[in-house]
Amino acid sequence: MTVLVAFAFLSGIVTILSPCILPVLPIVLAGGLGSGRSRPFGVVLGFAFSFAFFTLALASIVQALGIPPDALRVVAVALILVFGLVLLLPALGRRFEAFFSRLASIGGAKSSGLANSRPSRDFWSGLGLGLGLGLVWTPCVGPIMASVISLALSRHVDGGSILITAAYTLGTSIPMFAVMVGGRAMLNRVPWLLRRSGAIQRGFGLVMIAVAVMIGFGLDRRFQAAVLTAFPSYGAGLTAIEGTGPVREALRVRGGPAVGQPVGNFSAAGAMPPENGELGDYGAAPAFVAEGPWFNTGGANPGSIPLASPALELSALRGKVILVDFWTYSCVNCIRTLPYLKAWYAAYKKDGLVIVGVHSPEFEFEKRVSNVSTAIRDLGVTWPVVMDDSYSQWNAYSNQYWPAHYFIDGHGRVRYFHFGEGDYATAEKVIRELLAELGNRAIAPVSGEPVAAGIGTGASGLAPASAAPGPTGAAKAGPAALSLQPVTPETYLGYERGSGLDSATAPMADKSVDYRPSRPPADGEWSLQGKWTISSQYIEPENLGTLRLGFHAMHVFLVVEPEEKSGSIEVSVDGTRIVSGPDIVDGLVIPTESRLYQLIQLPSSGAHVLTLVVRGKLRLFAFTFG
Repeated sequence: MTVLVAFAFLSGIVTILSPCILPVLPIVLAGGLGSGRSRPFGVVLGFAFSFAFFTLALASIVQALGIPPDALRVVAVALILVFGLVLLLPALGRRFEAFFSRLASIGGAKSSGLANSRPSRDFWSGLGLGLGLGLVWTPCVGPIMASVISLALSRHVDGGSILITAAYTLGTSIPMFAVMVGGRAMLNRVPWLLRRSGAIQRGFGLVMIAVAVMIGFGLDRRFQAAVLTAFPSYGAGLTAIEGTGPVREALRVRGGPAVGQPVGNFSAAGAMPPENGELGDYGAAPAFVAEGPWFNTGGANPGSIPLASPALELSALRGKVILVDFWTYSCVNCIRTLPYLKAWYAAYKKDGLVIVGVHSPEFEFEKRVSNVSTAIRDLGVTWPVVMDDSYSQWNAYSNQYWPAHYFIDGHGRVRYFHFGEGDYATAEKVIRELLAELGNRAIAPVSGEPVAAGIGTGASGLAPASAAPGPTGAAKAGPAALSLQPVTPETYLGYERGSGLDSATAPMADKSVDYRPSRPPADGEWSLQGKWTISSQYIEPENLGTLRLGFHAMHVFLVVEPEEKSGSIEVSVDGTRIVSGPDIVDGLVIPTESRLYQLIQLPSSGAHVLTLVVRGKLRLFAFTFG
């Protein structure tokens, strides 16, 4: 624990340099403005309390009060906006000072004669700003803080989590305080700046208002993405100190068993996957704890509504080789693995291979039993699948990726694991070696062509996809060897994770707005025309709307949820209408179920502009590319 606390402190110190913090740095700089020296102390104290408290307790608060997770973020944005207005408008600033004078009196400063002193007022105003800053401070955390956050999300905070969070917060507070005090000292020592302190204060007020608007509409994430696109390696080394051997070992020891599991269970938290098919012993596989329902376990047709599909027990599968596949049906990266899983299941089921699909959803509509049932049937998945809507199985493995594969031997031990697409020959080698350990000598040693050979991109026509952030901090992992051709990253459309929106009209959350584009979209950018509502996870036209997207790829997919079955999507590329395709009939996509639809299938990858004319009540969630 001492190692983790020490490295968490060091990680906190360097986090102010991370690209995730750039959008809120102006708030830190503004924290030193004002004539009172106590203001930075108030900002740091408010930040430390807010960040630490809500990091550890937000999930519990949200569940107990039944409020949306973004509600407190909205409060923080309002606080930052108010403080920006205070800096911008002197008259409002004087009223604010009077308010904090009364607050200081209530807080007990009156008895010491400091009730109306400027230091007291500055401290309390800084405290309020710090509270808001702590709520919107979203650093690029490494595996140490990730281990704390994952426990907090599952509401299993322990003493170690509190110590690590305190150390990280203290480390972050030191450079924050230094930036505020240093900026203040420079302002006071340079006469030219001192004479213009009023104008500088008003300028920072405007900047804080702009930051509040950016955060409110999720544009801070777009700014982050733009920085990382322009400078891909920026910030990559900031969490490297957490990848050292001592830290990995301390995380392994601290991670120990998954919550509710016996000692010795496997956990992928902070672990680097093995390579080259070298088998190891990574601990006992967690039991099947997902709430279900289960599919394909009772002899019914694949994907049928599981009224009587019994749950599988891990103990009942001893003597079998088990491949646990974490997936979700609208994830194109997951779908691309299915031909290989089918080939392995067909070839090795008779020898003792069992595949168990764990369906951990990315979007709300993927939690519906009927949608998952339809997807299983349409995708031809014949092995057992369990729905994991509450991420119980996901958390038992400390999994972080779609897709992810865990290979379990006949004694219930995890012997190998792999994240993302690719490396299929190695995965099949692992399956055959584990089956050989069971005494299936007919298939060992490994030799000849793998049964899944030839399935790859030539058969499906799909290019590899790169990693892209998923919900709750998870990632969609691409193959180990990526194509040299640039491919547009996954593009989410809802304001919660959306990026790339270009609009001449100011976007508004959860309200119908008449949008219009300001320019043709560049790669990864998209624009709307007509009346649309931008929700947390999706966008939706009022009746008729146009979406334009710049992309560089050969294939384009879109996750769509129809509210009614009369909606349609007309697809054009570079002004030419697409009349047929995997999901296009007579020039239209007619979404009748919530799933991933293929819009474009070009002969080669290149830069293009996609135009969609959307009619009816259709919810559009995310584009993926290949």
